[in-house]
Amino acid sequence: MNWKSLGRALRWLGPVSVLLAGLWVLAPVRAQSGSAAPSTQRKTSTPYTGDLSIFDAPGRDERLQIDRVMDMLGVEPGKNVADIGAGSGWFTVRAARRVTGSGTVYAVDINPEAIHYIDQRAKKEQLQNIKTILSKPDDPQVPAASIDAVLLLKTYHEVAHPVVLLRNLRSSLKPGAKIGIIDRNGNGANHGVSKDVVVREAAQAGYELRDSQDFVKADDMDYFLIFTAKPD
Repeated sequence: MNWKSLGRALRWLGPVSVLLAGLWVLAPVRAQSGSAAPSTQRKTSTPYTGDLSIFDAPGRDERLQIDRVMDMLGVEPGKNVADIGAGSGWFTVRAARRVTGSGTVYAVDINPEAIHYIDQRAKKEQLQNIKTILSKPDDPQVPAASIDAVLLLKTYHEVAHPVVLLRNLRSSLKPGAKIGIIDRNGNGANHGVSKDVVVREAAQAGYELRDSQDFVKADDMDYFLIFTAKPD
């Protein structure tokens, strides 16, 4: 229909046409303004997809003081542990040895290559208590009421929806389960995120801060936070 024909149609419809024409014109404008609304979501870093072997650099155990970390999280024989953002399985295999055959370590990652890498690593190192989970970005998909301890090691800054992920994690936790987060201070986009931001987001997801340490790497950049879920 051309503009002359539309004009004749509107005159024929009378006053009602003014309202209809107004709605027809305004609707696309509203849709455009809505789609252009700025996002309040904080910045995150692009998940790593490169060579996984770099995470097994010599001396990393000592730099991160991973034995001390596991002591504080209560990783011991018979416990079930979730390694979220497991990557190469560096922490997974260390936790698996700690919990022994009476415990289980769930290696959780959104990268299929990481899952395959860890499966092959578990076979090579004869660790039958490792179970891999190809998860969703905002849901670790760990079995319900199964986990005693969780660690997100240099992963939190890559999580696009951290509050949602932490809320979805709650159903997998046993009473008193400890959630550890090791990361470095940053702006979210530079492979780090402020400690205060993590504490605030964890609180929004229903967690309480139990401990805050800065002994990992001893460079005043990394921090180690421990949370527990607030009572329902």
